[in-house]
Amino acid sequence: MDAQSRGRAEDIDPADQWVMNPQTGNYELRLDQSAPQSSASSSRPAGARRAARGAAPADEAAAPSRTATRRRQQGGDERAAEVPVQRSRRAGGGDRVPPQAGRRKRKPAGSRKKKVLLWTGGGLALLMVGTASAGYLYYEHLNANITSVPDDNAGTGGFSKDRAINILLIGTDKRTGAGNEGYGDKNSPGHADTTVLLHVSKDRTNATALSIPRDLITDIPDCPTTQEDGSTKVIPGQQGVRFNTSLGQAGRTPSCTMRTVTEMTGITMDHFMVADFNAVKTLTSAVGGVPICLAKDVKDPDSHLNLPAGDHTIEGEEALAFVRTRHSFGNQGDLDRIKIQQQFLSSLMRTLKSNDTLTSPTKLVKLAEAGTKALTVDSKIDDIGKLRDLGLELGKFDMKNLTFATVPVLDNPAEKVKATVILNPSKADSLFSMVKNDISLTEVEAQKKEKQQAAQAEQAKLLEGTRAEASGVRVDVLNGGGPQGAAQKTLDWLQNTEGVLKSTNKGNAPADVSQTTLVYAPNQADQARKLADLMGLPATALKPGTTDAEGLEAMTLTLGPDFKGAGVPITGPAKAPDDAVQADKKICAE
Repeated sequence: MDAQSRGRAEDIDPADQWVMNPQTGNYELRLDQSAPQSSASSSRPAGARRAARGAAPADEAAAPSRTATRRRQQGGDERAAEVPVQRSRRAGGGDRVPPQAGRRKRKPAGSRKKKVLLWTGGGLALLMVGTASAGYLYYEHLNANITSVPDDNAGTGGFSKDRAINILLIGTDKRTGAGNEGYGDKNSPGHADTTVLLHVSKDRTNATALSIPRDLITDIPDCPTTQEDGSTKVIPGQQGVRFNTSLGQAGRTPSCTMRTVTEMTGITMDHFMVADFNAVKTLTSAVGGVPICLAKDVKDPDSHLNLPAGDHTIEGEEALAFVRTRHSFGNQGDLDRIKIQQQFLSSLMRTLKSNDTLTSPTKLVKLAEAGTKALTVDSKIDDIGKLRDLGLELGKFDMKNLTFATVPVLDNPAEKVKATVILNPSKADSLFSMVKNDISLTEVEAQKKEKQQAAQAEQAKLLEGTRAEASGVRVDVLNGGGPQGAAQKTLDWLQNTEGVLKSTNKGNAPADVSQTTLVYAPNQADQARKLADLMGLPATALKPGTTDAEGLEAMTLTLGPDFKGAGVPITGPAKAPDDAVQADKKICAE
């Protein structure tokens, strides 16, 4: 073999060109193995220094091989100094023979392993650099997908990890995107067609999703709104209009819907997210479809939903048709459509949190693309990093502790043909208060449930025992927040209907109470149980004292806001609405 053939790149072991400099601890390019390693380091070109750091371009990384080839052509094999003198038996003596050009001593197995580790490590480093670069570019790509609009200071200024989170989720019927010609009003800027207030508790153990009917008659406040040129315009409010006009109409943006919800509920939002028709189609396709269950065959010519009874997995156009249908379930009204949407959202969230989704890189990438393209968010979360942090907080609660409910409403009494609804204040105010005060609609911890059950059992014991005769019951009646004239009406009912003649109207209580209460002494327990039977008082209304009553002392009955009228049983403490739906429960639409 001649010097030229020995210098070919394929004959050179690349690992032999790099050595560790004991003075610096870095791997350096060996240009002359007979020279000190420090000189090799100082004399290497800039490209080689970059290569030693693991970031050289491909043409520079090949430079060492070309250099080694050139040196072999000029002066033979620079590795000759490494090859020890070998002895060869020759006829006539044992003289040492000069080493044959190009021959090398076999390297120990451990040396080859080090080379493999070195080059594997180098390849891994390059891969990490490439992945980091690609990750950054993809991060910027997703950021570019995000559409945001100002919240116009209608919210809190942003969520915090140390308090409860309130997100307003708005589905608009604005017709945008290909394939949506059959949905929404052709020339309309859209409405707040589907609105959900998502409340996640401070301790992240539970959540409430509160649906707001689009046909709810409410007041829309004045809304300062950022215009496209950056200026601010106050859009005048309206009284007694449909809730869905809080978005799109008269130039209103999602910040106005936020203000309307806060005005109605007393709950201030942290953020909003707006989804159009395409969001339903793309998100459901990204997760591979959403499971639903139908109790009957459905064929709706308006929404184009056509499915037989049973279990189905729907996505795309079919999923949109499912959440848009109004004529397939219940009484074919918007309130029944809300129930269907709640069931669908429950199933979608279960799918999002399932292992099939979370462990699938393909689905996660599709979700990232679909979510950033389909959603419009407020400007406080218009960055992938902020959305990720919010998502991590929202994802902490267990699905079994997510409860869907609908704002309690009544048919609009002003309409002969019922098309809109109004708030049911006796129920809505209680529900809003529970959400505002971070009270879960579901039991979160078994221990807490056990304590509550034990307390209820102990309270229930107050109703166990003998009863006095109605004629032996002595009670003073006060109005502590009940309807006007409630004390006198109750007194008349007790005396004339139930025979409780030793009763007195004491007028208004010194202060209003949160619920009806009956305060009595231990030796009046039999009287208290009798009055509780007559008035339908729950055990929680009974407040026993510690000191016996003397002489003709009477018990004190204070009527609260839960008092509905004389002879009408008083309900128990605040509880979840009867139509509340747990998100982890499978329910078939009917």
